[in-house]
This record gives sequence, C-alpha cells and structure tokens, in this order.
Amino acid sequence: MLAALIAAPAPVRGQPATVTEAGEFRAETNGPILATIAAGSAMVVESVRPPWVQVRLEGWVWAPSLEAREGGAFDLVVAASAGENLRSEPNGRVLARLARGTLLEEQQRRPGWVRVRRLGWMRASAVAQGSGAAVGRQEAAVAPQDPIARGGDWLRVGRRGGAILSAPDGDTLALAVAGRELRVLARQGNWARVRVEGWTWVPKVSAEEAADTAILADVAPRDLVAAPAEYRGRLVSWRLQFISLERAEKVRTDFYEGEPFVLARTAEPEARFVYVAVPPERLADVERLAPLEWILVVGRVRTGAAALTGSPILDLLELRRGRRPGTPDDPASAGFP
Repeated sequence: MLAALIAAPAPVRGQPATVTEAGEFRAETNGPILATIAAGSAMVVESVRPPWVQVRLEGWVWAPSLEAREGGAFDLVVAASAGENLRSEPNGRVLARLARGTLLEEQQRRPGWVRVRRLGWMRASAVAQGSGAAVGRQEAAVAPQDPIARGGDWLRVGRRGGAILSAPDGDTLALAVAGRELRVLARQGNWARVRVEGWTWVPKVSAEEAADTAILADVAPRDLVAAPAEYRGRLVSWRLQFISLERAEKVRTDFYEGEPFVLARTAEPEARFVYVAVPPERLADVERLAPLEWILVVGRVRTGAAALTGSPILDLLELRRGRRPGTPDDPASAGFP
C-alpha cells in the first residue's frame, strides 16, 4: 500500500487530472452527489483538502434536459427525471451522468446543446494528476442505476425504475415505472431495445399551430430554396436517394462541427441535393444504408437554403427504406405509418 501511495502522488491545484476509476462528484465533501464521473474523464484540480480534491467538470448537455433558473451563481438545472449525460462534445463521448436537480453554469450554446461547467468534490484516490489515461470503463459509470431483469421477449423494469435512452450511450427519453413490462425488440450486450407506446396530453391548438405539425407531402425541395423563411420548422416527407453519410466540417455553419448528416438527392428531374441531419438514435439505421438506395424520410426543415451550398437541410424524424420510385417496393406506394 505504501508503494502505491508513493507511485501515485496526490493531484496538485491548477493541474490537469484524470479520473482513474468511476467516482462520485459531490457538491461538498461528503455532500450531495451531483454526478457519477466515468473513468478516463479529464478535468482540472481547483483545490485540495485531503482526502478530497475539488475539480472543475465541463462538457455538453442535451438542451431539452435543462431548465433555466434565476438568482445565484448558476444559470441552469438538470430537469430530466432520470438525469442526463454530460458529453465531451455534442453527441460525443460520455464523461458523466448528471443527477436531476444538479445546478450548472452555462458557458456556450449550439443548436440543441449547451456547454456547462460545475465545481465539485471527489475522493483524491479516484483522481490522478495528468490527462493521458485511456478511456475504457465509462459505460459502467453512466448506465441506468437499476438493472432491468432479462427474460424472453419481454422484460420487467426494476423496483427503482429505469431510464430509457435514445441509444446505449445516448440521452434520456423517458423514465420507465417500476414493475412495468416492456417488449424487447433487440439486444446489444447488457442493453435491450424496447418498444414504448402510450398517450400524451396535447392541448387544443390553433389552426396556425396545427398547420405547423402537418406533414407536407406536396412541397418540393425547390419550393424551400425559393422561400426558405416560409418553411423553416415545417414537416416534409420526401423520397430521396441516399449517397453517403458525412460529418459536418466547421465551415458548414448550419450544422455543429462533427454532426452526422446524410447527403442525398431528390427524385426530381433536376436531382437536387438535400442534407438530412441524423440524431444519435437514428445513426445506426443510417449506417446500414447502401449507396444509391432509395429512402422515404420525414424531417423538420432546419433551413430551406444552407449558407454554404443553398441546399435544404432537414432534421431526420422518420426513415423507411425502399427502391427506385415507381417500383413495387417504392416507399411512397407502400404508405408511411
């Protein structure tokens, strides 16, 4: 034990450090737990109070899981009932799982994401000076707390409930009630993809608001290019030919840097190009597409004319695979649920 202590000196104030094992991030020494930090996450040591160190945690959080607050030193609070992931970048590696109610300082915004910061305390034994440690155990740190019992094509949620995520390392969509039976669609290691069906209260809306939720099947990409402001935020349904899955460079200002998107072209005679931004939960489906395959997409218009190319950009909501328009397997002829 003495040799281990000599080999692993305590972190020094102001120096970068790495979490060597998954650990609790607290508001004060022995105080409320704010987050569970993944092994390999890098941070900066702010102060030392043996056996504790105060560290600065920074990263990106999915904006819908946060709420604004007034007063005090913090701008935001984690509002998602099951907490939310803190990531190295939008859709990036998971650094920590933030608990519901954790207060945060806002640093920066991008579409759909907020960069935040928080000071907190960790056991010094879980933190090593330096930032070169490999990342390999983050999943254990951020998985939902109550494991879900396995069994056949159905599973029962554990006694403390469980978070339903958009992907194994994705963001929280809902909280499953303890004891609820869920249908299993697929399995991946210790993860199960489940089907959730139900009803949500939707107050009566005005005719104008109802129009914004209608899917426009008779609007072509050329219409968006001609009047981009008119169609921003509207839903459209298009047949597209998949060309490739790309990652946005910094010069594409209508995306955040590194955001995955589909490069596709339309079935119109002029074969106009269209970009379709892909959310994390849809990425695996898109990765299975073959070049030149025909697809039917439902998407929300991010912009009718991208700043760099002048082409429409959609945010992907639904995707169906098909063949060339006019064939028996054309998705348009099969309908769209």
